[in-house]
Amino acid sequence: MAEKVVIVGSLNMDLVACAARIPVVGETITGHTYFDEPGGKGANQAYAVARLGGRAAMLGCVGSDDFGRRMRENLRQVGCEVNELKTIPDSTSGIALIFVADDGHNSIIIVPGANARLSPEDVEAAEGFLRGAALVLLQLENPLPTVVAAARVGRRVGARVILDPAPAPPQPLPDELLALVDILTPNETEAAILAGLKPSRLDAQQAGEIAAKLRARGARTVIVKLGDQGCLLVEDGRAQAFAAPKVQAVDTTAAGDVFNGGLAVALAEGADLAHACRFANACAALSVTRRGTQIATPTRAEVEVFAAEASGH
Repeated sequence: MAEKVVIVGSLNMDLVACAARIPVVGETITGHTYFDEPGGKGANQAYAVARLGGRAAMLGCVGSDDFGRRMRENLRQVGCEVNELKTIPDSTSGIALIFVADDGHNSIIIVPGANARLSPEDVEAAEGFLRGAALVLLQLENPLPTVVAAARVGRRVGARVILDPAPAPPQPLPDELLALVDILTPNETEAAILAGLKPSRLDAQQAGEIAAKLRARGARTVIVKLGDQGCLLVEDGRAQAFAAPKVQAVDTTAAGDVFNGGLAVALAEGADLAHACRFANACAALSVTRRGTQIATPTRAEVEVFAAEASGH
């Protein structure tokens, strides 16, 4: 049996509007499709772990509303453990307003709701829940002190701590947090911001230079997610690039979350980082060929067929 992966993070109901392009400031345009579905970076990663065949367990907060009930049930149905998913009686659930252009790019506004109520004390109280986990996955849609507490508890119980530093923080991440992180997985925008640079497309050399700076601040291993370029793994002074399978992207929303879910599943099964990066690339690439967030997550069987076809086997 695969080892447990605990996801400490956010749950948002995604309210998605699709149009030919994303409107500019002050502009109203007409879209062609609307849907809502469970999302949030934490829940996306939990869903991906479970969908890809891992043992997922979620720690987070939802509101006492229909969105909260739907998000809880959605995770439960895919096989994710939800016993530590708290309902906050006097709060709405988190929501994300997502605009998706026909070329696959997106723009998102998040209203945290109950996610802001997950406290360091909640995480400390859940130490027994985290104990026995092979990995703890973290993101930045909950209060930063809570994320630090989760990394601290994860390290204390002997789990490998993976931090997806998204959304990119307005202030530098504390060195204490980076020192508690085993694997940091920024995308190219987040990597640039964490290094104090203007967000831009990065090539492998630039990503490697930024990853080296982040490792110097304490992160043991850095994996920079480079979208259709794949990812760059930097550890022990060595950098290794992994190309992404070529696909026609229709919606890149949550591709990074699917990547993290795939990475965690592979590592929980005992894979080395190189194999885990290749598997995560395949998971993310297949997900962007479909619209939506969690509903775009492929199954393990689909990924294995896709990866075999992409490699020509």
